[in-house]
Amino acid sequence: MLTDAMKGLRVLDLSQYIPGPFATLLLSDLGAEVVKVEPPAGDPMRGFGPAGADGVSGFYTVLNRNKTVVRVDLKTEDGRRAMEDLIRGSHVLLESYRPGTLERLGLGRDRLQEIAPHLVHCALSGYGQDGPLRLRAGHDLTYLALSGALAATGPAERPVMPFPPLADHAGALMAVIAILGALLRRLRSGRGAYLDVSLFEAAAGLNAVGLVLGRLTGGPIREGEALTGGGAYYRCYRTADDRFMALAAIEPKFWAAFCRAVDRPAWITRQDEPVPQEALIAEVEALFATRTQADWRAVLAEVDCCCEPVLTSMEAPDHPHVAARGLMGEGAEGLADVLLPIMLDGAAPSPRRPLREAEATDVLSGWAAPR
Repeated sequence: MLTDAMKGLRVLDLSQYIPGPFATLLLSDLGAEVVKVEPPAGDPMRGFGPAGADGVSGFYTVLNRNKTVVRVDLKTEDGRRAMEDLIRGSHVLLESYRPGTLERLGLGRDRLQEIAPHLVHCALSGYGQDGPLRLRAGHDLTYLALSGALAATGPAERPVMPFPPLADHAGALMAVIAILGALLRRLRSGRGAYLDVSLFEAAAGLNAVGLVLGRLTGGPIREGEALTGGGAYYRCYRTADDRFMALAAIEPKFWAAFCRAVDRPAWITRQDEPVPQEALIAEVEALFATRTQADWRAVLAEVDCCCEPVLTSMEAPDHPHVAARGLMGEGAEGLADVLLPIMLDGAAPSPRRPLREAEATDVLSGWAAPR
């Protein structure tokens, strides 16, 4: 199972909110032992968003499953000593402080190299460890704004913020990729690594195609390109009951299948009309508005045309395909839990355990020196 892939690997997580904890959650799914170090007051994410039955944020609960949480005050001498002991015993350190914070706490790169030359240290920040924006505050929306991706998202009137937060999750995935790559290098060389990963640059990486269009055409323009809503065959359409259907019939065979299924064969040859296809879009909008989402699901259920209902977050976990694949769990708290979306040899991933709280000394007592 993939839960054995990183068995024996110890990861220290000094991050908060979404990006870092999501990255270390994925590492824990791969079998790593993750110890999350929080300040005495805890990760602020504990109080952000709707709470579960235990009074703790459901976001925090889901992002920190599989982990052991210890509380350490890094502003005290005892706390720094405990932190250094944890670092010595770990293979990976992921932190999301602003650049310079660890140095002020006495745990800068030189000190980490001195006490743990084997360590893979991933610094996950908003804008990176250098450059003019290194200390600038930011969140997902502002990283997307500067990456060029936000300008291409939404209707023509205005950009629309996406959900889930794309830069946060892209940054987490980039951090995991970087850590895995550094660990492979460590196997060959025995050397640790210092990884500088930024959420802004992760967002820019996701927008690589958009940035190419920017140089070639000045786009992408909201509702002005085939994939930004300018093509009638690639849009979301409102139904009679104020729900939506998502049509993504890019290939001519899918568009033709859709047109035949809805009894509009004359539309087939119109797929090549220049974008934005305003006239054709208006006709397709008028058609979808004549029936409910349930009606359209029934009409198109067996049609191979890339058209699906826009489900809510309440509905998606109950979709029959989700149940058949076994990738959606439910923790002890009754919260939906999307497991590691990877099948190994046909087996679904293992359920996650709730986080547990412990003292740093208890964690260290079971650790041997890293190999």
